[in-house]
Amino acid sequence: QFGSSQIDDELLARFEKLTGKKPHHFLRRGIFFSHRDMHTALNLYEQGKPFYLYTGRGPSSDAMHLGHLISFMFCKWLQDVFDVPLVIQLTDDEKVLWKDLEIEDAIKLAYENAKDIIACGFNIDKTFIFSNLEHIGNNPEFYKNMIRIQKRVTFNQVKGIFGFGDSDPVGKISFPPTQAAPALSTTFPFIFKGAKVQCLIPCGIDQDPYFRMTRDIAPKLGIPKPALLHSIFFPALQGSKTKMSASDTNSAIFLTDTPKQIKNKVNKHAFSGGQATVEEHRKIGGNCEIDTSYQWLRFFLEDDDKLETLRK
Repeated sequence: QFGSSQIDDELLARFEKLTGKKPHHFLRRGIFFSHRDMHTALNLYEQGKPFYLYTGRGPSSDAMHLGHLISFMFCKWLQDVFDVPLVIQLTDDEKVLWKDLEIEDAIKLAYENAKDIIACGFNIDKTFIFSNLEHIGNNPEFYKNMIRIQKRVTFNQVKGIFGFGDSDPVGKISFPPTQAAPALSTTFPFIFKGAKVQCLIPCGIDQDPYFRMTRDIAPKLGIPKPALLHSIFFPALQGSKTKMSASDTNSAIFLTDTPKQIKNKVNKHAFSGGQATVEEHRKIGGNCEIDTSYQWLRFFLEDDDKLETLRK
């Protein structure tokens, strides 16, 4: 939809041919399922030219949940495979505008979330993690790019893309360019020294509108359009049609939960694909499409054969 392409066997084969690595199980299993211009990033890699990764997190809770890990786990793999820089934006400013949060509290949450992100094991020489509230004021190039983007997006456009209403705070309306700016390499002169480098953004499909807007603007600023990789939502405990949310503690497994808490949550709240009676279940088996435990294993169990055995 909206001009994105399915991640197909041809793209996966090209991935493997260029990198010499088997594609990540997120790619093989359709967890990252669609892309914009991924071939461009692969062309650059083939030619020995640079690109960089960009992802982010809106820190709304003091611990991240399993669903938040997906983009970071994937970025870690991409960084290892392609040996590229990664920038991670913590949008604590966004959370102040959208939630009932004071600035100081949002920054604190950003620091807490940064610990979870760092634990993914990124290359410390090639990874820059920053809080918007603390960093932007110290980086004039960031602010200049925000203004360049703000100047080129009309109120009608952001209203159309994000559904803002007349009673929304003006900060919400001007926020999208803040999330767009890191997709322009000139935002980070201390990393890219002013070079115009292609950006690749792995993100949840719900973030696509931000970057469609960015892709429209980047060429007007003489910068390559960022390429995108889109993932499906990580299902909540309540089942595959729901999205895990930090605001509903019973829908989520947090990275700070103890093994005992995790066990209790799964046993108590995880949606089962089992049949109504034991007899029925023995006869026709469970429905893996809707079974939360199985769906989670698709994300976290790397061994394809083992997963298939469990499915059967």
